[in-house]
This record gives sequence, C-alpha cells and structure tokens, in this order.
Amino acid sequence: MTKLKKYEGTLPEHPHFEIYLNIDHLASGEYELKIVNKNKIITIITFKKNQL
Repeated sequence: MTKLKKYEGTLPEHPHFEIYLNIDHLASGEYELKIVNKNKIITIITFKKNQL
C-alpha cells in the first residue's frame, strides 16, 4: 500500500481591490467592458484585441 503524500505551503495574498481580466482566449475584435455597481453602470471601457 502506497502512502499518500501531503503537500503544504503558503501563497502570498492578492490585493483585495484589484480585478484581472485575461484576454488571451478571446477572439480578435472589439469588446465593451461594463462595470456595474448596485445595478447601475458606472464605467464603460471599450478595447480591441488584435490577432498577432
């Protein structure tokens, strides 16, 4: 019978007020990002993803 291995470690804390958007898997084109707070749009950001 093999013994189960147990791994332990700690990760550094992420900042509490940052959001990361990874656009690597999006298709090329124009996108619109809407930030909503209490069902109201507070910011609209438009960006393009170009094919490399």
